[in-house]
Amino acid sequence: MTYAEASEYLLGTINEHLSRRGPRRLERMAAFLRHLGNPQLRFPTIHVGGTSGKGSTATMLAAALSASGKRAGLHTKPHLSSMTERARIDGRALSEETFAEVLDAMGPAIEATATEIGRPSYYETLLALAFVAFVRSEVEIAVIEVGVGGSLDGTNLVAPEVSIITNVGLDHTDILGDTLEEIARDKAGIAKPGVALVSDAREPALGVIRSVCAQVGAPFLSVAEYAQIERRPSERYGQSFAVTTKATTYEISLPVLGHFQQRNAATALVALERLRPALRPSKEAVEAALATLVVPGRMEFFPSFPSIVFDVAHNPDKAENLAAALAETFGDRRFSFVVALSETKDAVSVLRPFFGLPATFVFTSFEAPGRSAASPQRLLNIAQHAGISARAIADPVEALGVARRNADASNVVVVTGSTFVVAALRDWWLTNVGERSRN
Repeated sequence: MTYAEASEYLLGTINEHLSRRGPRRLERMAAFLRHLGNPQLRFPTIHVGGTSGKGSTATMLAAALSASGKRAGLHTKPHLSSMTERARIDGRALSEETFAEVLDAMGPAIEATATEIGRPSYYETLLALAFVAFVRSEVEIAVIEVGVGGSLDGTNLVAPEVSIITNVGLDHTDILGDTLEEIARDKAGIAKPGVALVSDAREPALGVIRSVCAQVGAPFLSVAEYAQIERRPSERYGQSFAVTTKATTYEISLPVLGHFQQRNAATALVALERLRPALRPSKEAVEAALATLVVPGRMEFFPSFPSIVFDVAHNPDKAENLAAALAETFGDRRFSFVVALSETKDAVSVLRPFFGLPATFVFTSFEAPGRSAASPQRLLNIAQHAGISARAIADPVEALGVARRNADASNVVVVTGSTFVVAALRDWWLTNVGERSRN
């Protein structure tokens, strides 16, 4: 099997509505992994859930583990440029050849599962592929990001060393529930007896998570109660801070923008301290790893003329974090937004935080298998109703070109919203402008 054939097969399995809502989806994933020999149980894991910040937190965890000399796997979702990014080992995505080889070897298990309970979905197949690849590469520990929710997510079949729920916000309400309490209860479904669960959630979600942990016998650690953050003087396009836990004080220099990343770092540090000694990275390894951290598509800044930021902010919580980070980092500058959203998102709630910034907007679209974009005209109508200057341009590259031409050298162009539009325009930017523009 070639990578092109692997991609064609996987794209043919996309049916997110079925895989997310199907009442037997976890049962199907369990059968699939059983036919593969339960690879997810053959290495220690850290299980990372939450509404926002789980991808960044997972990346921090994996970087710290690799810096300590451990062979560390990382599974995150979604990918930006290639499906191979769903399984990374020591920071490197699988090669296309390895990716195709692993999927090809999974063929008998896929067929057996299809006969027994139905063909594994796109998400389930990519997740299982990561597990198999980690076993083949003999990882010593893997960081596994939850897909959606927690209780019925395919990742909930791991046996973690420690679990994390970064925070809880309103997202995927059609699947997880309409209130923060309902969503928190679903996310808390990753709690396991005897396994510590670390969370930076706030009330009312915090109380729900704490209660579920007590019910299942999972030791609970609140990041707000366990760690204190103290800001340090830092470079303009980076941040320095200290995180003091009950064990030690970490001096962190983080080349990633966004004050919210300090909370993600604190969450990662509290979780790392709960690992057994043989797996726990040293303070020095943690500090070294975070000093060179790169999180593509998360407040990712390129200081060109005009400067540009790429950030996947497709729910209200992420949008609020991005808006606050932009105001804090670029307080004296104006913004030119390029935004596309999936049609299932609460567009009004996602856009509202951006409307408080000194900004203009170009709303656009995207094409992606299994997903539909919200009409740019619909987004334009929302902006105009709020009295915001905006345009609607369906082609994303053209939309970016208009945003750049209408921005002067002091402006910051912000590409945000759906992962699909951020990925497409980030790839275009790197191809046509190049890494030389990166800070």
